[in-house]
Amino acid sequence: MEIRHATKHDISAISEVEAKCFPPSEAASEKAFTGRIENYGNHFWLMYENDKLIAFVDGFVTDESDLTDEMFADATMHDENGAWQMIFGVNTLPEYRNNGYASELLRRAVDEAKEQGRKGVVLTCKDKLLPFYARLGFVDEGVTDKSTHGNAVWHQMRIIF
Repeated sequence: MEIRHATKHDISAISEVEAKCFPPSEAASEKAFTGRIENYGNHFWLMYENDKLIAFVDGFVTDESDLTDEMFADATMHDENGAWQMIFGVNTLPEYRNNGYASELLRRAVDEAKEQGRKGVVLTCKDKLLPFYARLGFVDEGVTDKSTHGNAVWHQMRIIF
């Protein structure tokens, strides 16, 4: 398995994986990924098996301490010198799940954020994934009122360094 950051050449593969991992109301479009990669491709962690993208994690950096819906829509809000690494998506193709790939990518994202001197890492998730993220050290801050992305209920979770 190879883990690396994203370039514009990965956009199509990233969009395909996203579409298989999230319902249409929550999935980012290819256009959105184009903007994200242009603004913060170095905050994508891609896992390839040979030439096939099987999993990825992405999100930008900001001084804002809470994840908001606006962040999903506006990649230009990224601030490379920001205090917090946000995680917008944790994606693993269904046939590759339960092998520890998402955990490995998240650990890499957390490690890099720590090395870069960030305050911590923030993500949102649904109820059923709380135990998964807790095992990785994220602490549940409860249901957030700052994100209703895809008309869903989201818990905000955080790791503070």
